[in-house]
Amino acid sequence: MDSVTQITLGAAVGVAVMGKRVPIWQSALWGGVAGTTPDLDVFINYGDATVNMVRHRAETHAIFYLTLLSPFFAAAAAWLHRSRPLFKRWLLAFWLVFMTHIGLDYLTIYGTQLLMPFSDYPFERGSIFIIDPFYTVPLLVGVIAALASKSQRRLTYNTIGLTLSSLYLAWGLVAQQYVQTVAKASLPQHVSPDSNMLATPSALNSVLWRVLVTTPTHYYEGWYSFWDGMDKVSWRQHDRGPALIQAYGDHPSAQRIRRFSHGFYAMHTADDRVVISDLRMGAHPRYFFSFDIGQPDDNGLIDPQTLSVRVGLQQDPRALFPWIWRRMLGQTTESLPNQ
Repeated sequence: MDSVTQITLGAAVGVAVMGKRVPIWQSALWGGVAGTTPDLDVFINYGDATVNMVRHRAETHAIFYLTLLSPFFAAAAAWLHRSRPLFKRWLLAFWLVFMTHIGLDYLTIYGTQLLMPFSDYPFERGSIFIIDPFYTVPLLVGVIAALASKSQRRLTYNTIGLTLSSLYLAWGLVAQQYVQTVAKASLPQHVSPDSNMLATPSALNSVLWRVLVTTPTHYYEGWYSFWDGMDKVSWRQHDRGPALIQAYGDHPSAQRIRRFSHGFYAMHTADDRVVISDLRMGAHPRYFFSFDIGQPDDNGLIDPQTLSVRVGLQQDPRALFPWIWRRMLGQTTESLPNQ
């Protein structure tokens, strides 16, 4: 999730765990700091664009490493605030802040390597968009109210915020299952119901969902809104670039994206260069994570040592919001603008 959400969630969890044992500002401050700490790995540059992508949410988002890190944060907080008898409580607070951070990231579509160093498998659910005010605002209001209030019941505001946001997460999981059921019932006759499928909400809401299905040669993109008035997904077919996949699928950069995206990828050429796209984030034909993996030589080969370069979305996302709003309300079935 975005940094604001993770800071707010961390603050809310810190306040909930520490309660009245320490001043609320202390638990909110430390919770917010711990809540954003795992995402600092975004500043690490591994020298290759696809490596940067697959190594984000790796060690810093692993249960094992964050569990090892928790005592250091707890010791620092207990020492700075002269609350050493509360070390175990601080430890619980920091551990839960870290676990809720990676748990929330798991619910997004990106991928979170929870089990490192034992496994680098990228777990993802895709039941909430990376920025969703319907999740963040209740948390934020609850934390601010708890900090600002002088009432004896001020911690209740924080609890209410956590409860409402948690219920929203539960709604997203239920909605996702329903959309997938509708999508499977709407598949073209020539597409197997066992094909690779995902359903993920569009930007800033969980009413409008994007559904993606892949076959060896094509991918199918559809949209479903709970305000459509009918339980059906209309599909648009797009080429995955099977010839390019066959020719360059073993390139290291292609292998990374294929594994990280769980097979939701496509390849095409642009200016005689081969580009691979993670189909999960964005929409046809613009994707947030597209990578130039090189130019074939006279023999049609690409040097496996060639560094990839990100060439992702080249459009202001704000231009999409009016379409998302109309499509969410079921007012249009037109394609995305500028396609």
